[in-house]
Amino acid sequence: MEYRLLGGSGFNVPVLTFGTGTFGGSNEFFKAWGSTDVKGATHLVDVCLEAGLTMFDSADVYSDGASEEVLGGAIRDRRIRY
Repeated sequence: MEYRLLGGSGFNVPVLTFGTGTFGGSNEFFKAWGSTDVKGATHLVDVCLEAGLTMFDSADVYSDGASEEVLGGAIRDRRIRY
């Protein structure tokens, strides 16, 4: 994975980010995007981490917050390692 310096912050971030808009599927609108549950999200997060991708795009509007809950479940036991 290629990393770049984030402005003057001193943080190196991956050039790719994984979007979590497909996690949750809390209503018909977001189900059309996807409805990945914690088990599926855990698998996707595993693939990302194995490739060196450690940055995830989430927003409280994705699935009315369900996306962030699913992502939280997927990273719950490993947040400090990465």
